[in-house]
Amino acid sequence: MGEYPFLGSLQPDIIILDWNLPKKTGHEVLKEIKDNSNLKSIPVIILTTSSAEKDISKAYELNANAYIVKSIDFDEFMEVIRSIEDFWLKAAILPPKITTS
Repeated sequence: MGEYPFLGSLQPDIIILDWNLPKKTGHEVLKEIKDNSNLKSIPVIILTTSSAEKDISKAYELNANAYIVKSIDFDEFMEVIRSIEDFWLKAAILPPKITTS
């Protein structure tokens, strides 16, 4: 498949990133996104169960655009998802997508 299997793929409008991932930490992934010139302007929203101050601080230190703690209640969780959609995909003006030739 090569070194860059996703080269030329469509870019997302936003990235919703879980802070607690199984193989790589969320902060490692966030750092990689924000260090990548093709991805760094895409808003990254951390959606996680952690309300630890150190996690929140680390996320913003690494240039996350928002940090949201997931609710365990399904209805509350869905309300948060709708709020994300309403703000980030309807109200906010997002940066233009970077085109690679």
